[in-house]
Amino acid sequence: MSELTELTIEPEELELAPVINGNSPAGKGTKGKADTQVEASYVYPFTAIVGQEEMKLSLLLNVIDPRISGVMIMGHRGTGKSTIVRALADLLPRIKIINNCMYSCDPDTTKRGGLCRDCRDKLARGQKLTGHIAPVPVVDLPLGATEDRVCGTIDIEKALSQGVKAFEPGLLARANRGFLYIDEVNLLEDHLVDVLLDVAAGGVNVVEREGISVRHPARFVLVGSGNPEEGDLRPQLLDRFGLHARIVTILDLEQRVEIVKRRHTFEMNPAEFMAEYDPQQEALRRKIKEAQRLLPKVELPHEILIKIAELCLALNIDGHRGELTIARTATALAAFNHKKAVTVEDVRQIATLSLRHRLRKDPLDNTDSGVKIEQAVEKVLGPVPVKKSAKK
Repeated sequence: MSELTELTIEPEELELAPVINGNSPAGKGTKGKADTQVEASYVYPFTAIVGQEEMKLSLLLNVIDPRISGVMIMGHRGTGKSTIVRALADLLPRIKIINNCMYSCDPDTTKRGGLCRDCRDKLARGQKLTGHIAPVPVVDLPLGATEDRVCGTIDIEKALSQGVKAFEPGLLARANRGFLYIDEVNLLEDHLVDVLLDVAAGGVNVVEREGISVRHPARFVLVGSGNPEEGDLRPQLLDRFGLHARIVTILDLEQRVEIVKRRHTFEMNPAEFMAEYDPQQEALRRKIKEAQRLLPKVELPHEILIKIAELCLALNIDGHRGELTIARTATALAAFNHKKAVTVEDVRQIATLSLRHRLRKDPLDNTDSGVKIEQAVEKVLGPVPVKKSAKK
């Protein structure tokens, strides 16, 4: 076979409902075949997490605009990286997906494309694509996962002899329109990280085996976390993450006490604890949905674009991902704060998140990357405005 053949894939009989900490579209306690399968449990509320504002903001902005291209979270063990990511799953607004679609296609995108091959074929045959409401998928990728487990596998013998049901979807299929979370991403094999970043950027997963090709949508936000003591990702891979958040051990005594107090209360009576934070969770959920609605209407002034470009030039940022990320992230932040246009202060707030991992490393320079960016921001954007105290 000299040419690649694209198969018409029939849905396999496998359970595709995302399971995160025991949560499924049907409710708590449903077991799935995902690597995230665990016993039913409660999820610690996102709004109950103390501190770590940088990490929380980076995740929320990716929810508002997935084009930001994910976030890399670096921090020492026991600082709440995994807890915050899993708490995000319970916070996300629910989405509409097509019934019996293994890729969670959106029935509202039928006119704009973006459907998988199966859904397109059904539409061409005149079938109505009905859907239902389900949680946004948040899929865990384990360190030991193989490329076939991640991308999917093709049964070559079955495909050639029968031509049906030859493709078994992988984790990328389940993560479509959701989040793919990799803990200890810096320990994952580089070639696998490269595959994930390529798919995340293009939104399509292509599996090719022995002249047979399968394509399916795989639009997801990639979230990676790691411990800096265990090594860094290569700069070429780091640059592909939109944002880079640092999570630190909290040193404030009162905050440390509050963390233990809340966690103890949650473990003693999780249902009551979650009910206490329901109003805050719902308020934040509404704010996210409103920001998603406002995002296309937020103006990005030309003078702000000039400042963004000047900032990247001042820091000798290679390529143009830095400018693109700042522009998208600042726009998402403006929408989150219910603003009509991006301002200098929006750029100032997210500059470090967007550029920290894109600075050239100088072994002779011990200056912290965050300090370098802050100095460049002050030079290009001006000093932080001093708030006037209210008159008595």
